[in-house]
Amino acid sequence: MRGTRRPGGECPTWGARGTRGTRTGRIPRHGAWTRAAGLVRSVPRRAGGRPSQKGTEMTRRWPEVVWIVRHGQSAGNVASDLAHEAGLHEIAIAGRDVDVPLSTLGEEQADALGRWFAAMPASERPTVVLASPYVRAMRTAQRIRDAGGLAHPRTDIIADERLREKEFGILDRLTRHGIAERFPDQAEFRRLLGKFYHRPPGGESWCDVILRLRSALDTLSLHYREERVLIVCHQVVVLCLRYLLECMTEDEILAVDRQAEVANCSVTSYAYSHAADANPSLELRLFNFVAPLDAAGAPVTRRKDAPGGAK
Repeated sequence: MRGTRRPGGECPTWGARGTRGTRTGRIPRHGAWTRAAGLVRSVPRRAGGRPSQKGTEMTRRWPEVVWIVRHGQSAGNVASDLAHEAGLHEIAIAGRDVDVPLSTLGEEQADALGRWFAAMPASERPTVVLASPYVRAMRTAQRIRDAGGLAHPRTDIIADERLREKEFGILDRLTRHGIAERFPDQAEFRRLLGKFYHRPPGGESWCDVILRLRSALDTLSLHYREERVLIVCHQVVVLCLRYLLECMTEDEILAVDRQAEVANCSVTSYAYSHAADANPSLELRLFNFVAPLDAAGAPVTRRKDAPGGAK
């Protein structure tokens, strides 16, 4: 983990400490912090409604804790593994990717993670749940709640389409062998551009996912101040959120991707920094944490990122 930049604390988009494009530690001379920065300038008002120039202060707008969880193993993950192992061109998935359910093992993983959250004091459990609308993510969130993993047992699970799976376009349901056979030009484009920038026809690049997640983080900072937020999403989304929250470069996030495959029901977490001498920020506490599954005896499943297929 790099120690030179705090998540959400020093990135120009998510809480820069100076004018745009700088990290100087200066407060901008004119104007308030951008909403996306997770901070807002609180300006006392004089009688008559006019703001005073004295007594201004910075009020933080980040949640207390953010947990980012990849959904449990899905039927699509199982089908993809089988197709790759057999050298097939297509992944046998019936229906839409959005409707792919959890596998039996995925349900066990979600239950185990729910029990891990339930073992925390109620005052430390999630108070807000945001999930991809894909069935496998929503069911993971629901099973965490059903296992007593939330601060309030009747907490609604908020479906947010910005957290959805990366869209694969014409490459959907194809294995590497299938892509090379049917769309050799796309295989070559991906090799030349890299997966961060490659956008298959009808699909998304990592940059496209990052674009929609910028808006999701804006919502997080504006509406869930001081909450404890659980996000249930997908492998690429977990990595792209790290990219944004930690102000990473393409090389840095791809290095993280190469070092560790994001496991099903693994936990990535950030906590708000309360240090008196620290810039207001979210700090990475856990990444790809699978101890809750190990403790419950639930097998850990992970698979390398492939150009197409459900994740």
